[in-house]
Amino acid sequence: MKNTRLEFIVGAFLVLGLLSFGWLALHLGEVPWLSSGHTYVIYAEFDNISGVKTGADVQVAGVVVGSVSDITLSDDDLARAALQVNKSLKIPDDSIASVKSQGIIGDKYIQLTLGGDEELYKPGDTIMDTESSVDLESLISKFAFGKVK
Repeated sequence: MKNTRLEFIVGAFLVLGLLSFGWLALHLGEVPWLSSGHTYVIYAEFDNISGVKTGADVQVAGVVVGSVSDITLSDDDLARAALQVNKSLKIPDDSIASVKSQGIIGDKYIQLTLGGDEELYKPGDTIMDTESSVDLESLISKFAFGKVK
């Protein structure tokens, strides 16, 4: 009887530990179906989005408010980024999405510069007012060789 009770306690402790580990893994990991209730997707179309990868940060004033969930090519042959942002973030219609770098050769991210319009983007809308990535190679070649047409 004493042995059975000890086995029950050890088993219960093991099950509780596994459940705790599973809960922790789901909350700390990036599980899309678990976090989709706190976020919504808005799109931004860029001429050039080189260097931005899926999972890159979306920032407002240096604060991370979401991430890039997908990058595809639109029907207009523009780079279309799906931005998954916090539901609490309200994005006015006159906002600008820009591709920025964390330094000279750092990771690229999307910066949202919020406007002052009273009309807001709805989930699934597309931001068309964007600033594309700076192409350093073309800038260096223009500087070194002059403006080649």
